[in-house]
Amino acid sequence: MRALDKAALQLYHYVAIVIAGMGLFTDAYSLFSIVPVTYLIGRIYYNPQDGKPGTVPTALRAAVVASALVGTVVGQLLFGFLGDRIGRKKVYGVTLLIIVLSSFNCGFSIGRTANYVIASLCFFRFFLGVGIGGDYPLSAVIMSEFANTERRGALVAGVFSMQGFGILVSALVAMVVCRIFEVAQPSGKNAILPHPPPSADLAWRIILMIGTIPAIFTFYSRMAMPETPRYTALVQGDMERAMVEARMVLDIDIDELTNVTTPGRSIPSDQYGIFSKRFLKRHGANLAACSISWFLLDVVFYSTTLFQSWIYKSALKPPEHVTAFTEAFNLAKFQAIFSVTAIIPGYSAAIMTIDHLGRRVIQMMSFLIMAIVLLCMVLSYNTMVQDNYIHFNYLFMYAMVFFFANCGPNTTTFVLPAELFPARFRTTCHGIAGAAGKIGAIIGSIGLFWCSETGYDDRHNRVPGSCMKYILIGLSAVCFVGVVHTYYFTPGWTVGMPLEERED
Repeated sequence: MRALDKAALQLYHYVAIVIAGMGLFTDAYSLFSIVPVTYLIGRIYYNPQDGKPGTVPTALRAAVVASALVGTVVGQLLFGFLGDRIGRKKVYGVTLLIIVLSSFNCGFSIGRTANYVIASLCFFRFFLGVGIGGDYPLSAVIMSEFANTERRGALVAGVFSMQGFGILVSALVAMVVCRIFEVAQPSGKNAILPHPPPSADLAWRIILMIGTIPAIFTFYSRMAMPETPRYTALVQGDMERAMVEARMVLDIDIDELTNVTTPGRSIPSDQYGIFSKRFLKRHGANLAACSISWFLLDVVFYSTTLFQSWIYKSALKPPEHVTAFTEAFNLAKFQAIFSVTAIIPGYSAAIMTIDHLGRRVIQMMSFLIMAIVLLCMVLSYNTMVQDNYIHFNYLFMYAMVFFFANCGPNTTTFVLPAELFPARFRTTCHGIAGAAGKIGAIIGSIGLFWCSETGYDDRHNRVPGSCMKYILIGLSAVCFVGVVHTYYFTPGWTVGMPLEERED
C-alpha cells in the first residue's frame, strides 16, 4: 500500500514502538533478573557446603532457564500461526495478558521448600515463555506493516531495542530491592551464613513481580490498537475497512490508500498453503535462511548471556564474605554496567545503520567481528584468566561481543522475517524462524551449564569451569559459520522494498 510506504514518521510510529516492544521488554527483564534471583534462592533454600553459601544445583538452574525457552518455542509457533489465521490484533492482547499473569505468578510458589520453589518457577516460566514467544512475531509484523519503506528496518529494530531497556531496568530494580533489604537486615557474620534472613525470601519475589508493571500499563493501549491495514486489505480482502483503520492512527493521503499493490504487480487469486510446493519453491529458501541465522545467533547470544556471572566473578568478593543481598546487588550492578556500555549502544547502532548499510551487511559484519573477538578471548585466555582473576581487557572483549551481537544478528534476525514473506504467512514464518532460534538458545544454555561444572586440571583433578575456554572456541566457530551462511543465503534486497513485493 503506497500510502503506508510513503508516510512520514509520525508520533504513532514511536508510540507503537513502546506498545509493541513491551513484551520484549518483559522478556529481557525476566531473562536477566533470573540471574541474581537464582543466587538468592540458592542461599535461602540450599545448605552451605565447605564454608560457602548454598547454590541452586546446575541441573535445576538449567531447568529454570530452559523452561522459559521451551515455552517461547511453543508460543512462537502457536501465536505465529494464529496471527495469520485470525488476525494480529485479536491475539495481541492475549499474549501480553499471559506475560503479565505468568510473570506475576513467578513470584509465588506452592510451599516454602527448594523443590516446590524451583518447580513453581519452571511451571510459570514456561507459560511466561509462551506469552513472550507469541509476542515476537506479532510485535515485529505489526510494526513492519505500519512502517514506511524508508525507515521500516529502524522502526522494527526500535521495537526489539526495548529488550535493552528491559535488561537495564531489571538490574536497577534488583539493585534497589537488594539495597533496601540489606539496610533492613542485621549486620555481621550471622547475616551471611548459614542462611540469609527470612526477608530474603520476599526480596526475590518482589524483583520478579515488578517486571509486570510496565506491561500492565500498556495493556489498554495494545487492546485499542487497530488491526494492521495490510492484514485487513491483503488477507481479509476488506479495503474499505483497511482505509478506516489506517486513518485511525496515521495522517496519510486517502487517495493513495486505494492502491493496494505496487505498480506492475497484482495479488494472485489462487491461494496456496504454507506446506505447498509453491510456498517451498518461492519462500522456502528465505525461511530456511532466517531460521538458520537465528539458530546460530541464539546459540552464541544465550551462552554469552549466561556466561556473565562467570566472566566478571573476579571483580566480586567471594560469596562467603558478603550477604546474599550484597552478592545479588553486585551481580545486578555488572548487568547494569554492561547494558549501558554495550547492550543499549549496540541496539542504537543497529537502528542507525540498518536502513543504510542493510540487514545482510551488518549481520555478516557483526558475525565476523564476534567470531574474531571470541577467538581473541580464546588465545588470551591463559594470560588474562589466572587464579580466578580476569583482566579488564577480557571484560572489554566480552562487552564487544554483546555490542556487535545487538548491532547485528540479534536485531537483523528479528527484522528480516517480518518483511520477507506474504502477509498471510508473515507471523507464521516469523514464529518458525524465532522457534529455530530458541532451540539454539536451549542448546547453548544447557551446553554452557554443563561446561561450567566440568573440566580437569593437568593433574586430572576436577576443576569446575575449566572447560570455558573450549566453549569459547565453539562459539567462535558458530559465528564464523554465521558469516558464511549470511554471505551465501541471507537476502540483501529488503532495504526500501515494499512489503507487497512479496505478495504472490
